Amino acid sequence: MKIKKETISNILVRSTNWIGDAVMTTPALRAIHESFPGARVTVLANPLVAPLFAVHGAVDDVIVYDRRGVHAGLRGKLRLAKEVRARRFELAILLQNAVDAALIAWLARIPRRMGYRTDGRGLLLTHGVPVDEQTRQLHHVEYYLAMLGRFDITTRDRSLNLFTTPGEDAAMAEFLAEHGIGKGDVLLGINPGASYGAAKRWYPERFAAVADELSRRWGARVVVTGGPGEAAIAADIAAAMSSPCLVMAGKTSVRELMSLIKRCDFFVTNDSGPMHIAAAFGIPLVAVFGSTDHTTTSPWSDRAVIVRRDTDCAPCLLRECPTDHRCMTAVTVEEVVGVVVDLREKTS
Repeated sequence: MKIKKETISNILVRSTNWIGDAVMTTPALRAIHESFPGARVTVLANPLVAPLFAVHGAVDDVIVYDRRGVHAGLRGKLRLAKEVRARRFELAILLQNAVDAALIAWLARIPRRMGYRTDGRGLLLTHGVPVDEQTRQLHHVEYYLAMLGRFDITTRDRSLNLFTTPGEDAAMAEFLAEHGIGKGDVLLGINPGASYGAAKRWYPERFAAVADELSRRWGARVVVTGGPGEAAIAADIAAAMSSPCLVMAGKTSVRELMSLIKRCDFFVTNDSGPMHIAAAFGIPLVAVFGSTDHTTTSPWSDRAVIVRRDTDCAPCLLRECPTDHRCMTAVTVEEVVGVVVDLREKTS
């Protein structure tokens, strides 16, 4: 079924549930914004992802879907559906693949419900798109755009984009200054975590060695980023480093993390949400990949380089390595430093 764009003035977009995936939907949000220039676009997202879109050029409003709080269980789901129904959306675009996304849109009586026919939700969609093997192999950015493209929802600009406010950036600059990091200092971001599981993580002592070497070469200040679950890893890196670093893992909100990453001059990271945030802000970055599929989740940026090793078991997509983690042990400090130095020369 075709969409008569001129009849649509109020759109609900169901976001994905992980920060990295959500960042990779930003070209899709741009396509929606450009294809429906007069429409109001509201994003429905969980509490982790919602702050990404609190300030965004393609988003007018955000509804938080709190499945562990006010929207828990069947009663909570019905409460959310009632809240959404009151907004009188004319089109729901479901970037998340789960049946739950389609069910909420159906319960909210949104007349047009667009998305991939995944997770057995085809009957709940009015504008469903089948997923074949070729589609599954697309990079996530292309995956979301391909679904929209079936309904002539397109954009020429396929780059990632996130936004912070001048006030947020000024507050971060002031905070860093209080810790001895000025505007003229080279700031190196180290991101050792990966919330999906340990199989995605390179080793803290190797991140520490990279940070020490780059700090020595560039005279850089080092900040270690991450979520609350990565505070211990960040502390291990700080303990292993000979040069000082600022540990911010678990100490920032999502909005603060965005401003902090935006301030970095370079970023060394695992495959993670912060990696995609750095890519969206155009920060030069080197990412170490192991268990995950670099063809579908690599940083969507021409200022990024991946370091990985071909092994017989990667990408396995497992949370924990069942063998010897050879995909990560094979990546050396010297190799990562070499790639970082080469990329910095090209992007400076």
